[in-house]
This record gives sequence, C-alpha cells and structure tokens, in this order.
Amino acid sequence: MTETPPEQPKLQIRIIPVTPLQQNCSLIWNDETKNAALVDPGGDIEKLVGALNHFGLTLTRIWLTHGHFDHAGAAAELRARFGVAVEGPHRDDQFWLDLIEQGGQRYGVQGLQNVTPDRYFEDGEVLEFEGVRFGVSHTPGHTPGHVVIHNKDARIAFVGDVLFAGSIGRTDFPQGNHQDLIDSITTKLWPLGEDIAFVPGHGPTSTFGRERQNNPFVADRITGYAGAEQVAADISEQRTSKRYS
Repeated sequence: MTETPPEQPKLQIRIIPVTPLQQNCSLIWNDETKNAALVDPGGDIEKLVGALNHFGLTLTRIWLTHGHFDHAGAAAELRARFGVAVEGPHRDDQFWLDLIEQGGQRYGVQGLQNVTPDRYFEDGEVLEFEGVRFGVSHTPGHTPGHVVIHNKDARIAFVGDVLFAGSIGRTDFPQGNHQDLIDSITTKLWPLGEDIAFVPGHGPTSTFGRERQNNPFVADRITGYAGAEQVAADISEQRTSKRYS
C-alpha cells in the first residue's frame, strides 16, 4: 500500500512597502503556528511590528537578499527586540551592510543600523521554515553578495533587486556588474520555471515567464536564452533595448 506523503504546511505572504523607497518587505507565516519570517526588513520598524501584532505572529527568522540599506536597515533592531537571528545575504555583501547608516542618512531615512548577520547564505543551500524548504541562489550583479530565496513547489521567489517587472537591478553601484546580473538571471532564475511568481525589491510582482517574453532587458530574444541551451542573441535588439551599463 502506497502512503500518501504528508501535505506541506501552507504559508501566508504579505508584502509591506517600507522606507521612502517603497521597498517590498515580505512577511511570511504559518497560519497554524503563527511563526513568521521577514524578508528584507529595510526600515519602518514600527510598521513591521504592527503587522506582526495585527496577525498575531511571532517573528522567528530574518532573511536578507542583499546589503543595501532599504533592504536591511531594520534587521539589527528587530534582532535586538525579538532575539532572532539575521540570516543572509552572501558574505560578499558585508561591506554594504557596514554602510547602512551612511546610506540611510544620504536618503534622509533615520533610525537604520549597520548589521553583521548571524550567518551568511551560500549558493545552493536549503533553508527550512515551518516545514517548508527554500532554496538559495547566489545572484551577483546588482551587488556582489546578492541572493535569491525561492520555493519551486510553491512557485514563489524573493528576488530582491535582481529583477523587476519590466526591468532589472542597477549595476552602477560599487562592485556591480551588468554581465554578472544578466548571467545570474538567465542561469539561476530562468531554470526555476516560467510559472515562478516573484516578489521584487520594488514595484509589482510578476512571473519569470512574463519577463522572458516582455522584459526589455532580459527577454529571451535579447539574451539568447533558450532553456538549457543558448542561441545567438539578436544584436539589433540588444542595441535598441534599454540597458544599464
């Protein structure tokens, strides 16, 4: 007799825009245990605490996709308040985490703190939250230590500032690299599947399939991506598409 595998716990997700840059912080929780994780708590800490209280949640995890202040600025204070670990991004972004306060001051955002994570993420590792497994992909380009957190079964990815609906992350910051960003998208994100919905660092959600069709930076006709194989890119499309250099 074949046993039916146990059903995975179902997680709830809410997007909470924070800071004047309207960064998409994601609140994830298990409706049964009420344990919660925050992905990229960039600021507006009382707003985040208010959301936890509204849903009756206990914060147990903090995950960071990269070190920019609008993604990580509230992590240190949340750790101090709730006694939870700050995890991620990849260690190559520590220099950005050391510049959070400086970045906040430059943009007029008060109360942010530099942070050193309790542990860094590595490419290919698996995270477990409330019985659900999430993969980690190291995706440099926007920043050198950027990561994407994803769950193929739930068809969801938290991509930080790698990819947006109709755009891609900037690469003109220190240690940014345009080609690394394109390679991260085509080799780390696209293979996860066209039906993967993603939460970007700013703006509306989308799917990988939609961006492969229509994104003027990384549509397949521009990058030459063709599944497991690469085909010749359309040079004229590349020259006329909107690109960061």
